[in-house]
Amino acid sequence: MKYTSLFLSLFLQHVVYAQQQTFSAKNNKAERLQIAAAMENSLQKELLNVWYPRSLDTTYGGFVSSYTYDFKPAANQDKMIVTQARHTWVNANAAELYPSHAYYTIGAKHGFLFLKDVMWDRTYGGFYTLVDQKGNVKNYGFAEKEAYGNAFGIYALAAYYKTSGDTAALSLAKQAFAWLEEHSHDPLYKGYFQHMQRDGTPLKRSADIPSTSDLGYKDQNSSIHLLEAFTELYQVWPDPLLRERLNEMLLLIRDTITSPKGNLILFFQPDWTPVSFSNLNREDILKHRQLDHVSFGHDVETAWLMLESSHMLGYKNDSTTLRKAKHMVDHALHNGWDSTVGGFYDEGYYFKGNNTITIIKNTKNWWSQAEGMNTLLLMADLFPNDPLHYFNKFKQLWNYAQTYLIDHEYGDWYESGLDKQPQLRKSLKGHIWKATYHHFRSLSNCISALRSNRS
Repeated sequence: MKYTSLFLSLFLQHVVYAQQQTFSAKNNKAERLQIAAAMENSLQKELLNVWYPRSLDTTYGGFVSSYTYDFKPAANQDKMIVTQARHTWVNANAAELYPSHAYYTIGAKHGFLFLKDVMWDRTYGGFYTLVDQKGNVKNYGFAEKEAYGNAFGIYALAAYYKTSGDTAALSLAKQAFAWLEEHSHDPLYKGYFQHMQRDGTPLKRSADIPSTSDLGYKDQNSSIHLLEAFTELYQVWPDPLLRERLNEMLLLIRDTITSPKGNLILFFQPDWTPVSFSNLNREDILKHRQLDHVSFGHDVETAWLMLESSHMLGYKNDSTTLRKAKHMVDHALHNGWDSTVGGFYDEGYYFKGNNTITIIKNTKNWWSQAEGMNTLLLMADLFPNDPLHYFNKFKQLWNYAQTYLIDHEYGDWYESGLDKQPQLRKSLKGHIWKATYHHFRSLSNCISALRSNRS
């Protein structure tokens, strides 16, 4: 989906909010085009050209997962459905952006074949979570399959079909959706179970599971990426049941998973009762932080994903989603933004008896900053005269990325901002949880938005 069409749709919704607003003189065309040029230069030379076609594994299929800081293949080359799908999605979209570079088309097909022939379980259906370099299935925790990974499989297949017209990809995407519908979807409380056995049986939480484990919980992260995947698939397959599930996930995320404060609740019981440790002492709260904290990066990412989904569903007057998306971004800026150099902190927490948030992890991972740029620019164009000055925040975050995240020597982005974690200068550039999708999507969307004729 083109960013420009999303903006136009949302702008029409936004008339009720924007009647008294005009575009700021500071948000001018020349400045926007200058930033777009810098972003495109970085996108091509410091991201895409570094990864592709270098990362295509021509021996075993799929993509090479792990690289050292200077882009030498690292020791562990396991292949995860999430990473493989994301590389496939990026190549499919890069093939549309840069049709003269045939290797993106080749890369997208190469990725699709690996998803179809290796990652898909031909016996029970669904995508495996993890295989080794050669494609042999490996255990990944207690759950052999996850809704999260299958969501990304669908996401990649839909994008590849949109680019290539290969009906085998659409057929597999439909199979994956049907598999989730049969095994992962909860017909009683709605949403999806995250953890499953190989045959698709959802794993239930039992008394012997450690309190720090997420096994058996529903969660925001798989939910937002199912929303994302269904949005992508609905573009190319407007099936009535798919539409129903897309709408279901939008409403769940917007009205149940998002708290009144404006942040996402991370984990839930199957009936959507929030998992919270706020009544415990500080030490025990921090012990369970992976299950219960404010994730500013997910909040700003989800604001964008909700608006994208609302647009894809054709809602022309969805002021509720727009209002709540803005509330999520504003909450992140008020509570998790570094006003000195820019950037969203990783984690915050509302300790009991304190109405103000406490930053419990002040590092700034790469994907939060990438998603933040995309969402801040959208907010800047929707609310150009807002007191939070979204466009200035967007520029500050882009400057932060150039200064502390983008490796101008070897390419790609560091795992986290060097202002807080300078030791990560020599951390892995790629691994099963770090590919190219977040920063590719952000940069390509921002470039399109900046170059559109609306300032």
